[in-house]
Amino acid sequence: MSAPPAAPALRRRATPGVLGVIAGLYLLAGLMKLGLGAAGAQDALQAAPERAPATVAEAQDPLDLLESLRAREARVDRMEAAIAARGDALARAENELSRKLAELAEIEARLSETLALSDRAAERDLGTLTAVFENMKPREAAALFEEMDVDFAAGFIARLRPETAAEVLAGLTPRSAYAISAVLAGRNMNVPTE
Repeated sequence: MSAPPAAPALRRRATPGVLGVIAGLYLLAGLMKLGLGAAGAQDALQAAPERAPATVAEAQDPLDLLESLRAREARVDRMEAAIAARGDALARAENELSRKLAELAEIEARLSETLALSDRAAERDLGTLTAVFENMKPREAAALFEEMDVDFAAGFIARLRPETAAEVLAGLTPRSAYAISAVLAGRNMNVPTE
């Protein structure tokens, strides 16, 4: 008797069995599901890039958590940039204010110097004019004082030596002498006494 042919045995081994086909289908289905799931997640992220959970606790998917953290980081970066911009603006304003204050201090110093020069010049002029009135004859000086404004005349009378002032006042009309005396008497009425 002869041995059975070997070809059908080889055929069985070469042809996949039912179990192999089923395993292949499962593998194919799993790969498709995995591919569709990743594509779906990517589509969802592209469709709503701003959508992120409000808190980290709400994020259950790692992609949601990552998006949430990125959104927060972006907000913090924007807030830091705004704070830095405000800080820069404040620093510029402080520098400008310091510059203006220094400029005002310089102007005030120049003005004080100018006023001091003016006061010294005015004092020299008043001193010279007072000396002129003291060297005039009392009657001639009285005629000039008669024509002056009462406050102006009182200012000069106060600067004259007392004896010269008395002679000038004696040469004035009683009305002018009284007006000048009243101004002189009331000049320091409101000055506080210790």
